[in-house]
Amino acid sequence: MNPIATAQYGLFAASQRFEASAQRTVRMGDPAFSVDYAHEVVEQITAKHEFSANLAVIGTAGEMTDSLLDILA
Repeated sequence: MNPIATAQYGLFAASQRFEASAQRTVRMGDPAFSVDYAHEVVEQITAKHEFSANLAVIGTAGEMTDSLLDILA
């Protein structure tokens, strides 16, 4: 299993989650749509944390690769 590929997919999923929430938030002024503002705020904050966690995974994987290369050199 490639941790970087997994984290990249996680970044994509978090980005999509944030985008979907932003799209719903834009519709708040339209009376045809019922938008729960509190839910959308939670969705966007969760997506932000998911994005940050996946970036941390990529950083850690890079550090581990560097350490392995140092050991092998």
